[in-house]
Amino acid sequence: MKIGMCMFLWTTSVGRKHEKLLRDIRQTGFDGVEIPIFEGTPDDYRRLGDLLDRIGLERTAVSAMGDPAMNLISPDTATRRRGIDYMKWAIDCAEALGADTLSGPLHSTLGQFSGNGPTAAELKRSVSSQRAIGDHAGKHGVTIGLEALNRFECYLFNTMDDLAAHIDAVGHPNIRAMYDTFHSNIEEADPIGAFTRNRDRIVHVHISENDRGVPGRGNIPWAETFRALRENGYDGWLTIEAFGRALKDLAAATKVWRDFSETPEAVYRDGYRHIRDGWQAAA
Repeated sequence: MKIGMCMFLWTTSVGRKHEKLLRDIRQTGFDGVEIPIFEGTPDDYRRLGDLLDRIGLERTAVSAMGDPAMNLISPDTATRRRGIDYMKWAIDCAEALGADTLSGPLHSTLGQFSGNGPTAAELKRSVSSQRAIGDHAGKHGVTIGLEALNRFECYLFNTMDDLAAHIDAVGHPNIRAMYDTFHSNIEEADPIGAFTRNRDRIVHVHISENDRGVPGRGNIPWAETFRALRENGYDGWLTIEAFGRALKDLAAATKVWRDFSETPEAVYRDGYRHIRDGWQAAA
């Protein structure tokens, strides 16, 4: 098991200016960080990867698609093509960064709703888009971890069972699933069962409290979660995802209107100890 920290708490564009913070995250004990990919070039991420190597931090990558002009399930072929091109760019950046996993709601436009649930036609178009993305990811040594989001952020996949069924329909080894404790807490009648039933599709886990704040201070069933992870043989990343008000656009997208911790340091320092101790207690 490796413990990571998603940089969304501070920025969507990590660079040299964050070196002091990155070094403190490493000193806290983290194995790596999760790097947002939203802008820049592969060369930018290659340089960032070199910096992370010097600090001693491994890395995963995360992204999202908020532009309806590149919706991967659109009936318009050109729109889907733009979405696939975006994903190919993000995969190239992840490879340059040195990340072998790129996760997030990389199946549809974040925050865009049709007024109905997913249609058979949308799911069919998604299968086609994801297969094209998977082919590119496979050539570059990157696995995509698709994320089921709560119903207030997307409508295509809200539960792990629905996401897993779609991954099976895609049938590509580089298109897998991510499990997020925050979204599961909202959408799943049995969050632990949702993980356990779909363990064989899951390649990445986000540790996120029910209020998006400090892991361990809310109502997520942490002891049961860590026990299920260990009992089902999960040995990948446990990455803290928390949000604050530092980034106005991201705060608006994630509906963050108040502070969830006294400081960002409390999130990653207390959060790290929470994961470390919870994992050990579940042995």
